[in-house]
Amino acid sequence: MRDDPHAPLLPTSPGFWRSPLRGPRFTSVLGLVLLVGVTVMFLTGLLSYAAYNPDLSPVNDKTPDKGILGFYLFAWPTDPHWLYRLNQGVHVTLGITLIPVLLAKLWSVVPRLFALPPARSLTHALERLSLLLLVGGGLFEFVTGVLNVQLDYVFPGSFYPLHFYGAWVFFAAFVAHAVLKTPAALRNLRRLREEPRDLVSPRPAEPTVSRRGALWFVGGASLLLFATTVGQSLGGALRRTALLAPHGGGDPGVGPNGFQINKTAAHAGIDSAETGADAWRLVVTGRTGTVRLSRAQLTELPQYSAALPIACVEGWSTPDQWWRGVRLRDLAALVGHDDPPDLFVESLQRHGAFRKAALRANQVADPRSLLALYVNGEELSPDHGHPARIIVPAAPGVLNTKWVARLTFGDL
Repeated sequence: MRDDPHAPLLPTSPGFWRSPLRGPRFTSVLGLVLLVGVTVMFLTGLLSYAAYNPDLSPVNDKTPDKGILGFYLFAWPTDPHWLYRLNQGVHVTLGITLIPVLLAKLWSVVPRLFALPPARSLTHALERLSLLLLVGGGLFEFVTGVLNVQLDYVFPGSFYPLHFYGAWVFFAAFVAHAVLKTPAALRNLRRLREEPRDLVSPRPAEPTVSRRGALWFVGGASLLLFATTVGQSLGGALRRTALLAPHGGGDPGVGPNGFQINKTAAHAGIDSAETGADAWRLVVTGRTGTVRLSRAQLTELPQYSAALPIACVEGWSTPDQWWRGVRLRDLAALVGHDDPPDLFVESLQRHGAFRKAALRANQVADPRSLLALYVNGEELSPDHGHPARIIVPAAPGVLNTKWVARLTFGDL
């Protein structure tokens, strides 16, 4: 029941929104935080998309109709080797940390969402349209991103295009809104202008907390989400604090293979009979033909080691693990490629995305790019890709294909 029986019943009335916390300064602080945070999120999201090299091969391209939106794509580098781990850790952790700020910002401007008339001028109409796309796009991006991080493959086959197109719509509205509102936000922070009446209630209720206290509450909520998420990217003892991350707990086992995975052999449909020493053969195809190699034959080739992490799009990653195996460039040379070309990799897995993946020539040429047979001094476990897996510096985890069955070198 309403405290005041004479209070307006419709949200289109300014008197309906009675919180004394709403005001331009409160909204402006939140808006400027989002201005920086959302820009960083958008840029790291684009870089994450580029890391998948969607222009290399249709098999990597989960958004084939991107058109001009793919103008920025480039060959993803292999240095520094922790590049994708840092990029995706920032993207996901920052996104979760900004949730309280986004919700507080939406709450602070909710009277404007119901203001009448809908448009008082062309500028006002553009502002309202940008606000509609901003609110809808922001909620869509944050909700789909969090669900993908928390539930793993909740949008099988559709997360990439949904998140990609949603990001462009959201950021376009965000830029338009920022252009229209940032000057006013800066003036409000400097107190050079009276507060507009559309955010300040004409009949404010009795305050229970100050605006500064409300900002501290929002900041504290963001800090709590940061503390319970960031450990999934940093690893070590902090991983146990990542309570809101699906891979945030302690190491899922002991020994050399006791580190995080996102897809088990059982989930991928791997039959142990086809990965045994008598059954499994690696098929390598290139300029001079095809060779078939058993695991024993692979171990007789020159072996190299590299310390590389595994980093996934969901934001989790492992510290550097010591991998040992055959360089991809050496396997390319076996089939007539002295200058390493692009590579098409096929896995034995039957379920899940990226059963096939493509790597660029610069990734194949890197001496740390391996067909790994061992990790941390021990044979790969079934869940880590036995009998052989790809490991490439700075590449997203899904491109480090496990249970490799075939390598095809050459133009794709």
